[in-house]
Amino acid sequence: MPFHLHFGESDLLRFRFAVSPLWETQEAVRTLVRPERHGYHLPWLRRVRDAAAGIDLGPLHLLMPDAGHNPDFLCPAPLGALASFEEEIEGVRATSPEAARNDIALALADTPGAARTPAGRAMLADPARAVRELADLLERAWRALIEPEWPRLRALLEADVAYHSRRLADSGFERLLGELSPQLKWGEGSPGNGSGGATLTIVGTHGDHVRVLGGQGLVLMPSVFCWPRVVSGYEAPWQPALIYPARGIGGLWTEAADRTPDVLARLLGRARADVLCALDEPAGTTALAHRLGLAPSSVSSHLSVLRESGLLTSRRYGHQVLYERTPLGITLAVSQPLTD
Repeated sequence: MPFHLHFGESDLLRFRFAVSPLWETQEAVRTLVRPERHGYHLPWLRRVRDAAAGIDLGPLHLLMPDAGHNPDFLCPAPLGALASFEEEIEGVRATSPEAARNDIALALADTPGAARTPAGRAMLADPARAVRELADLLERAWRALIEPEWPRLRALLEADVAYHSRRLADSGFERLLGELSPQLKWGEGSPGNGSGGATLTIVGTHGDHVRVLGGQGLVLMPSVFCWPRVVSGYEAPWQPALIYPARGIGGLWTEAADRTPDVLARLLGRARADVLCALDEPAGTTALAHRLGLAPSSVSSHLSVLRESGLLTSRRYGHQVLYERTPLGITLAVSQPLTD
């Protein structure tokens, strides 16, 4: 069944991109119990197995039905493009008990019997306590599962935002949607009467819903862990958002030594070749240093040499400088030596 987002004229001017560490934390928790998501993330799953086993994630999993409503207050669309986890979790803690109870009730209703479990009854009976405990649980999950990997994840997500921001400027929103996911369909007119504004339809979702944006616009958020599906459905009073699979997750957990050809390492030196080959997506110095296990000062030096050699280009995005390969750099990084 489809989900419809109806845009008025003012909404068409109010698209923005955002990166959400809180969203990635929630989706990481979901990924732990969704085998269909494991393929790209097996190295991460092996690394966090013991840490995840030490946290009782049952209350969060109870609010994550296989198909249906998930509480919007647990991961509202961030107010800024680069909100920190601390800023986002404070927003969760500020949720009113009334809003939380309604949200929790909707989620529990989509899993048969969930509202009658001891945990479900406790959350509905004391939503203020539920907000505190769920926020604490999300913070524990962040510290154990996501924060150690955040430089790597943030680099990929910010690279996706930079890429799709350029595509939006170059090609417009309708063509951008086709690149984000085949689940997204764009049409003129509102659902039902076919007139006025335009409608974004998300096919393959649970239920048949309509959300009129009403001048709020739409937040576009790439996600590492939501693959392969697009997610939406934020209900009022939360700002409408569309979460889509980030580009480049196939190589997210690949280590540098696994992707650098020996012949390129002999030509440039192992560390410098690793830096070049790690740039499947644009990234900054800190993220590359974390990914490669090198000192930021060393990575910065290698990046400067590679840029001066015409293999990289750089541009500023937000608080950091992102580096990406030039056509010559791409040729060197992806070419394989000829063999007989």
